[in-house]
Amino acid sequence: MIPRFEPVIIGFLCRWCSYTGADLAGVARLQYPPNLRPIRVMCSGMVHPDLVVESFSQGADGVLVLGCHPGACHYLEGNTKASARANVIDIILEDLGIDPERFDLKWISSAEAYAFAELIINFTLKIQKLGPYKEKKQG
Repeated sequence: MIPRFEPVIIGFLCRWCSYTGADLAGVARLQYPPNLRPIRVMCSGMVHPDLVVESFSQGADGVLVLGCHPGACHYLEGNTKASARANVIDIILEDLGIDPERFDLKWISSAEAYAFAELIINFTLKIQKLGPYKEKKQG
């Protein structure tokens, strides 16, 4: 029997909303795959495209950036910056030969534990269907 592919997913979670939503999902004992490796950041707008690319080069199969809903950012416009960066990240990933479907930006509030769990379930399933990320050799 062939073991099922279990992807490594790096998640950059804003400290104020999505990280707290993830914590609430844990407190509520919601079931979702253990594939997410959460990294708490102060704001989704602080996630530079280089961090996403580096995540893939270090073995991630998928990367999520999760932040506050538009209009609810504790840094006023951090999520607007994150949204603009996400568009750039998609282009960079394509240029590097990485399927942009392996990356996503979503908004999760501190009260959205169920939405967080559902997002992790769906993203994990999507990455499982895409299969393991294999870095293309340059040169």
